[in-house]
Amino acid sequence: MLYVVATPIGNLEDITLRALRVLREVDLIAAEDTRHTRKLLERYDIRTPLTSYHEGNERTKAPVLVRRMEAGENIALVSDAGTPTISDPGYHLVRAAARKGLPVTPAPGVSATTAALSICGLATDRFVFQGFLPAKQGRRRETLRRLRDDDRTMVFYEAPHRIRQSLADMHEILGDRAALVGREMTKVHEELLRGTLSQLAAESDETAPRGEFVIVVAGRDPAAPVDEEMLRTEIARLLRAGHKANDVAKLMAQTVPLVKRDIYKLVLEVGKRR
Repeated sequence: MLYVVATPIGNLEDITLRALRVLREVDLIAAEDTRHTRKLLERYDIRTPLTSYHEGNERTKAPVLVRRMEAGENIALVSDAGTPTISDPGYHLVRAAARKGLPVTPAPGVSATTAALSICGLATDRFVFQGFLPAKQGRRRETLRRLRDDDRTMVFYEAPHRIRQSLADMHEILGDRAALVGREMTKVHEELLRGTLSQLAAESDETAPRGEFVIVVAGRDPAAPVDEEMLRTEIARLLRAGHKANDVAKLMAQTVPLVKRDIYKLVLEVGKRR
């Protein structure tokens, strides 16, 4: 059997009794970073053997681990922190085991996504997990444009050296929405910042970014009026990219709550001013 085991994202006390039992009883633990996982095992006096399983070797290591399970071994999959396969390695092993008909079961627990959602103060009955935004600004901004009209709360992960620029891009493209930034959650230096995207972007400029970040952003308010200036900017961008006026109108009509005829008029107006 393959156990997908959630481990703490910071505080080592945030591990379930079942997870500890599984880690003790399995034959092998496949860990994203064996040195990191060994600290957790030493804390709870667990002596199960470890093997390295990370993004760089998971395609080749997955078949090896599957063969060991077919031979009768039980294996636990863990990442450095949180739940494996959620923006962490594990997908290839889970898929390979399932295709062989091997039992795959979760030992659920902490996740940075659900931890941040539980305290964000935004609507959480529906949300979209985006994970890490693209590192290159052009692709990052394009991703945010596609999310702009989504009315679900959005969850992002971000690296410390990109947090400032990402918040600035979110403010410019999504508008000044309510958001929460969680840094080093459950750790000694945990910091939770609430406010609008403009406020959070300004605060991030004043603080040297360190640690791991989770960003939760409110979805678009369906009752909010259409930001015409932002709409014009997007239309101009699409026209500059070579799209025909009719195609731009069709595309915008899919995401903007306006009559297509009115959008087409606006496209023509923007086109004349170019």
